[in-house]
Amino acid sequence: MSYTVEKIGGTSMSAFDAVLDNILLKPNHPYGRVFVVSAYSGMTDALLECKRTGKPGIYQMIAKRDEGWQETMYELEQRMLMINENLFADPMSRMRADKFIRSRISEAVNCVNNILETCQYGQFSLRHYLPQIREFLSSIGEAHSAYNTALKLKALGINARFVDLSGWNEETRGKLDEVIERAFADIDVTTELPIVTGYAYCDEGLMKTYDRGYSEMTFSRIAVLTEADQAIIHKEYHLSSADPRVVGPEKVRPMGLTNFDVADQLANLGMEAIHPNAAAGLRNKGIELRVKNTFEPEHAGTLISNHYQPEANNVEIIAGRNKVFALHMFDQSMVGSVDNASYELMEIIAEAKVHLVGKEMNANSMTYYLSGTSDNLNHVLYKAEKRYPNASISGKMVALISAIGSSINTNFALGKGMQALIEANVNPMAAHSSMRNVNVQFVVEDSDYNNAICALHQALIVAKSGSKQSNKVKAA
Repeated sequence: MSYTVEKIGGTSMSAFDAVLDNILLKPNHPYGRVFVVSAYSGMTDALLECKRTGKPGIYQMIAKRDEGWQETMYELEQRMLMINENLFADPMSRMRADKFIRSRISEAVNCVNNILETCQYGQFSLRHYLPQIREFLSSIGEAHSAYNTALKLKALGINARFVDLSGWNEETRGKLDEVIERAFADIDVTTELPIVTGYAYCDEGLMKTYDRGYSEMTFSRIAVLTEADQAIIHKEYHLSSADPRVVGPEKVRPMGLTNFDVADQLANLGMEAIHPNAAAGLRNKGIELRVKNTFEPEHAGTLISNHYQPEANNVEIIAGRNKVFALHMFDQSMVGSVDNASYELMEIIAEAKVHLVGKEMNANSMTYYLSGTSDNLNHVLYKAEKRYPNASISGKMVALISAIGSSINTNFALGKGMQALIEANVNPMAAHSSMRNVNVQFVVEDSDYNNAICALHQALIVAKSGSKQSNKVKAA
């Protein structure tokens, strides 16, 4: 029997009827699979902070000692109970689901209150407890969705098993791999269907180490340690040649086949097919990754494989990231010692907990492309200005657009891309090609993000595909 480990994303989980019909109940034989589930859409944002905008959630309120955190927690509980109401028609199942999440919320509130009371004494600092608070708050959303999913499947006659890796009521500890191996020691996937929390409590701290990519790490390590035949991620969209919300759904196409090099480039831009650390495990083990659209179950999706080598030079996807902070520093004294300045700036960036998307440098200047909250980005700018008072330092929001493929002619993509942007009245601020021949990147004004994506997609993917089709017609 083929054995797969599959992850269901948060937006898909919120469309649970589609998940049930298109994924969980799709095969005649439901077993031989493990499902790692994310929290319902918006829940982790509410528990921590909004991943996209940085808007504070409950964790941020606690960190700032905002007394309204407890009221916000109970508002979140009501949202979770409404999900239960929509999910369970059976009163007994609904009662069990409500009891489970009410208990988790109540225990979480008591725990945080105890910590805050302890930190009223001078010998104890809240700062030291914040990492642990962030860890256990993260687990609540995944525990909610995993418990509900297992409960729903049991009501439909499937031998589902709720696998809670959050460590909520357990004293056992260990590395992530040890936690997973211990949990799966007595699971028989031929006769039961494990529904696993995307969050796992472990010594290294999943949130501390991987931040919001933690569920993909859990998914990846389960696939590797249990020797899955294939890993599958179910998302609300295909991994397509561009963002359909920008280019238009009628103009994009699923990628179909690609390799892990391309997945890494996408992850760096925040368009995560899979977290790069999670991909590394699958890549090293030789496990193929399939990305599927939850709402198109018959479509094969996109297969990411070590073995994929394209027959032709093709740009496979135009991916981008807007609201990127370009930190530029010019200093004549850097000539001959640029490495020192680079090292010190990287320390400032790491301290501020912002994400480095890319960088460029020459003899006397450096530009770092960063993403993060406004407060953290401003902190980087302030610290850089303070550290280098004689340098000219500036910061502005830009957009980064990449043309990515498994093996592309970067000279052609760079030239054709520049021409396409200029014809679309987009003036590139910078452009870079890669010696690895997997991507070409363009830096444009933040306001030009959509226009740049559309122009590059048309020139490097649509036009080239049309040209091939035209040639085939002529040959026929």
